[in-house]
Amino acid sequence: MDKKKLIQNCLIDAEFHELPDFYRGKVRDAYGLSENRRLLISTDRQSAFDQVLAAVPFKGQVLNQTARHWFDKTSDICPNHVISYPDPNVALVKNLEMLPIEMVVRDYMTGSTETSIWPMYDRGERNLYGHSFPDGLKKNQKLPYTIITPTTKAAQGDHDAPITEAEILSSQLLSAKHWKELSEKSLALFSRGRELAKENGLILVDTKYEFGLDENGVITVADEIHTPDSSRYWISDTYEERFNAGENPESLDKEFLRLWVASQCDPYKDPIPEIPEETLIHFGEKYIQLYELVTGQKFEKPSSSEPLKERIRKALISEIPEYFS
Repeated sequence: MDKKKLIQNCLIDAEFHELPDFYRGKVRDAYGLSENRRLLISTDRQSAFDQVLAAVPFKGQVLNQTARHWFDKTSDICPNHVISYPDPNVALVKNLEMLPIEMVVRDYMTGSTETSIWPMYDRGERNLYGHSFPDGLKKNQKLPYTIITPTTKAAQGDHDAPITEAEILSSQLLSAKHWKELSEKSLALFSRGRELAKENGLILVDTKYEFGLDENGVITVADEIHTPDSSRYWISDTYEERFNAGENPESLDKEFLRLWVASQCDPYKDPIPEIPEETLIHFGEKYIQLYELVTGQKFEKPSSSEPLKERIRKALISEIPEYFS
């Protein structure tokens, strides 16, 4: 498929007027369905720095299928919200009462966003999210131990904000019981992810988890897990050499997009320039590479003969026909 066709075939809009309670997130289009269900459609929209920047070929399918892989691999640690997968870009899930904190787990001193620990440390801060750090740490250095750096969940268009355990409990955003359980589950999920990533030549550097309560009050992991949008992955074979040389590790996540944007402008102050088509296609190839490394499966590219939205419509008519009759 030529470059122009690749970009044109991206799934940017997944709004179906037959379906109720439509909500557009930065990346996913969602619907509230009957019987306490939600429909999540992963588009190819690419977000970074809390805004949508462009569309990346195959990205939505990679996200949905990578999340599926990890939900399957971690269901013994924590229940997840998935009911079924009607299409490679679609998940039918249980509706949850979402908890107001994102649980970010980190193994390395890195990052480029305002809530990442490296920019804070580089500015001279040494108490980060309630954790104390010594002087002399370098960018991309492994931390002495795995840490949780929670953030608030910002409304769309706003920025997530750092918050500490003490602040979460004092403001009653979470109960002490829920905080303890979320912390334990987050660390256990991360440990499983780190272990399986290592087997495939990858370092799971950091990630974020979102949790909610199901109809019985059971804590359930939701949204996505260990995808290239919610996580940072490095190639393990070249990490040490590049770290010792002061170079950024080889990454297979959306950090390559963040770094490209940051090289062009200050994304928190300046308008972000249009991303060239060749760069977007390169990003798409990196997403596919990550999917194949993580899952050990060949990525099945969608047919170019049928628009993605039409393929998804057919799958939805089969899965939830009551809305299309």
